[in-house]
Amino acid sequence: MATKLPAIPTHVIGSHGFPAWFWTALDKIKASEYGQTDVRETLDDATQLAIRDQERAGVDVICDGEMRRYFFVQTFYGKMEGLDPIEPLRKTGLYAYDSTPRYRPRQKIKVPQGLGVVEDFQYLRTQTDRPVKATCPGPVTLSIHIQLRPGDAYANDRLALCWDLVPAVNAELRALAAAGADRIQIDEPSAAIVPGMIDEYVKMFNACVDGVDAKIGYHICFGNLMSRPRGKRSYRWMFPALLAARCHQFVFEYANREMAEIDHWQEIGVDREVACGVVDVKSFYLESPEDVAERLVLCARYIPVEKLSAVPDCGFFPVPRWLAVEKLRRLVAGTRLARTQLGVM
Repeated sequence: MATKLPAIPTHVIGSHGFPAWFWTALDKIKASEYGQTDVRETLDDATQLAIRDQERAGVDVICDGEMRRYFFVQTFYGKMEGLDPIEPLRKTGLYAYDSTPRYRPRQKIKVPQGLGVVEDFQYLRTQTDRPVKATCPGPVTLSIHIQLRPGDAYANDRLALCWDLVPAVNAELRALAAAGADRIQIDEPSAAIVPGMIDEYVKMFNACVDGVDAKIGYHICFGNLMSRPRGKRSYRWMFPALLAARCHQFVFEYANREMAEIDHWQEIGVDREVACGVVDVKSFYLESPEDVAERLVLCARYIPVEKLSAVPDCGFFPVPRWLAVEKLRRLVAGTRLARTQLGVM
């Protein structure tokens, strides 16, 4: 029997802040100074830390912190066949969107052993008795660091590349549901970043979730590499196309835009749940519980409370662990205050 959640449940987008020792350990792993057992213990310990931090903060629905992933999607390229690495565009100065490792397709891409998300979720389930959710990137986002050139397997047709990734995502989501994941979030920031057809992106999303028996969340943001956005910071242009997405919940960022466009829901109409970002993960400003409550009360003017949940804007990977922990505490405290102010529990 599913655990009943409180009104305005809290959850996270996915990634947790890495502690200092974990960065050091990753350097050792990259240098091949750790054995297989060392690597497994390191990743398990980091995942447990992320889970415990969420539990101690009082988050209602727990994630694994995505501690086994590196820079959001980079880990997944190692699970794909048909890619060759190419040099980053820039290797000096501040790390940014033109500093990331990139790849080119020498042949049509395959993911024969899956993306590894199922194994991550199975470990999560052994580590907490709280409600949990799994997260998985969508095909547009998985394509983001693959450079397309004339003469390559996909020439300049990024949509064809994305569609080739759809079966792998769908297989992963189906396997997640079969493994007991009743809440799954598909992360597609690139739907707002990569130029293209939003109608086609929605068709891809629907193909990804076809046959997946779980509550589906659709997370779209504007980029969060080293706390920097990349896309045009507006959801308005994506509607009404997004309403055709077969999801149970939209997961959107609002706090770092000073809650801009939250009133757009009055025009759209709320036909499903909306998880609203009310903590800014791109800022070192520590929101007070009163700040969070004020934002949630504003959300409740346009979104029925029974369809509202509270999240950070995006993942915490770009910020230090101590900041992620403190923002989680304030997210929970502020949500509890908002429940009182709104008269819901």
